[in-house]
Amino acid sequence: MAQPPNLKRRSLPLSDWRSGLPEDLLESIGQRLASGHDAASFRSACSPWRAAVPFATFGPLLLLSFDPNSDRVGFYCVPEKKVLSKTLSDVRGKVACGSSCGWLVLMDEAASMTLLNPFAGARAPRVELPLAGKHVEAASSSEHVSRVHGRWVLHPTNDYGDTDAAGRAIELEDMRDLFFREIVLSAPPDATGRECMAMSMLGCSTEAAFCRVGVDSAWTLLDTKLEFSMGSIVHCQDKFLAIDCTGEISVCSSNAADATPTATLLPSLSPPTGLCHCSYLESNGELHIVGAMVSTFHETQSFTYSSVIYKCNIHDRTPEWSKVRDIGDQTLFVSKHFNESSSGTSVSKYKENKIYMSEPLYGDPYDLVHRLEIVDIATGASEVKPVQEKMQGSEALGWIRPNLWKL
Repeated sequence: MAQPPNLKRRSLPLSDWRSGLPEDLLESIGQRLASGHDAASFRSACSPWRAAVPFATFGPLLLLSFDPNSDRVGFYCVPEKKVLSKTLSDVRGKVACGSSCGWLVLMDEAASMTLLNPFAGARAPRVELPLAGKHVEAASSSEHVSRVHGRWVLHPTNDYGDTDAAGRAIELEDMRDLFFREIVLSAPPDATGRECMAMSMLGCSTEAAFCRVGVDSAWTLLDTKLEFSMGSIVHCQDKFLAIDCTGEISVCSSNAADATPTATLLPSLSPPTGLCHCSYLESNGELHIVGAMVSTFHETQSFTYSSVIYKCNIHDRTPEWSKVRDIGDQTLFVSKHFNESSSGTSVSKYKENKIYMSEPLYGDPYDLVHRLEIVDIATGASEVKPVQEKMQGSEALGWIRPNLWKL
């Protein structure tokens, strides 16, 4: 029998089948992704796949406290009741001092600052911020410190006014109290065509620090004109709002050309009477305040509280707070440790017209069972829920929304 002729394999060009899928099919697949991890993998394929999964459809995760001697970081997904663990080598030897625009803000013992995007692939993108100088330290604290071999050293003063010349090295967990307490960004540092500004709260200070990310080599100090130390920073309508512990607000801005910051007080805008445990956030271009109204019963030595929301447009001629009873398809995410909170429209797997608080406004601080508080905005009623067991023993630092791609 005759042998069949030898068939040689021909080298044919491989078609890029990924970009050839219909747009409606990609969107249909994207809507069925179960988690942010799946979304990150899906979006890494190509541009059409990234376009099929809008950023706003994925809700934020709770960033959990992490060991600076490790490179493992946990994120708690509330709808899935699951802890997602990631290996991020850049967190080793650092402490978190904020989460903004989907990026983590990290600081080491030398007060070197790093922005890290933990959800943008195996090699998480990072951006370096200017090192804290002596002027930043002086604005942050009344303590005498010096820089020795790359470390900051505290020189305490005794009752006789004598300063300890040798001093002691400042530990990593104390760096936020003496330097950058929290940093907020105006935009993601990888956003195309948008300048990214960073503003920081400095220890217990009325001064703030500004820098243009990727442009400035040093921080610029700004006197916010507040009477008391800053408690919150919010970026709203292209302005930074510095808010002190009494609720007084200073509108801070910086000229893009020379980065000369300015500050203007809003003396007419006082917080609503009787509101406590306040958190501030931007939603739909307006400043919102979330807090609690407390009712005390002296006969039984007990109290009850209800969570309420107010909003205002800071650029009105006479801005004033108005009570909010319905935010439609919006969801608010509020944290106590990281002051920057956020909002979202039709956030996947989260309930609308609700506030998700990283922990209850009132509770036992020594209770090792972590709980989440969900507030119904229409009624003010609160529901406190224990979280998944793997999160117990960890502290929820704040919300971070996965920024899975470059804008």
